[in-house]
Amino acid sequence: MLYIIIFLVFVVLVSIKQINQYQLGVRFTLGRYTGLMRPGWRLVLPIFQSYTKVDLRVRTVDVPDQEAITKDNISVKVNAVIFYKVSQAEKVVLEVENFQFAVSQLAQTTMRNVVGEVQLDELLSNRDDISNKIRLIVDKATDPWGIKVDSVELKDVTLPEEMKRVIGKQAEAEREKRAVIIKAEGEVLAADNMAKAAAILSASSGALHLRTLQTINDISSDESNTMIFAVPLEVLRAFEQKHPK
Repeated sequence: MLYIIIFLVFVVLVSIKQINQYQLGVRFTLGRYTGLMRPGWRLVLPIFQSYTKVDLRVRTVDVPDQEAITKDNISVKVNAVIFYKVSQAEKVVLEVENFQFAVSQLAQTTMRNVVGEVQLDELLSNRDDISNKIRLIVDKATDPWGIKVDSVELKDVTLPEEMKRVIGKQAEAEREKRAVIIKAEGEVLAADNMAKAAAILSASSGALHLRTLQTINDISSDESNTMIFAVPLEVLRAFEQKHPK
């Protein structure tokens, strides 16, 4: 009788399995799925039953560099990171052999396909949209596996060296274009203001003479300057009025 009690105690101790708070256990009885094991101590009978722990925490998949060709036939290397978690523990055990490897391979294939559908300019400027498109495709494909994809982030887009030089020249040409446009707009504004100033000066008697004297005064402040200027007709006419022939 004592041996039987010792044996039963031993069986119970061996049967106790601990499931942590961030885990679920998938129980099998005689090879058939018989339910989930919640966090805590649970009994799994030796020989007759087995179980598999499934981690429910967010996982990270670093998608390595993938060679892809954009819609405008430019070869690029793209890498990304995927954040996902298990939503149905029984499915990741029953529906797919190695769900981590499967998610990684699916992400690589999807990323190459999506990059091939966009042009280079769109790939460089709309990373968020492309990342979201990859996420939606991978999330839908992994639903039967009991996996929920939280986000996908494109980390880096590597271009060939010749394409980097072309983009650099394009950016430089764009900057020169903007500089020429700004300079031309400034010249137009300056010419417009000069025309208004000339109209005002011509409309006032003696205004041009005063402006000339002001300019001479400004130049004469520097002794190193040599000035050669023509006497305005208004000054000569003033002398003619004072000293008529």
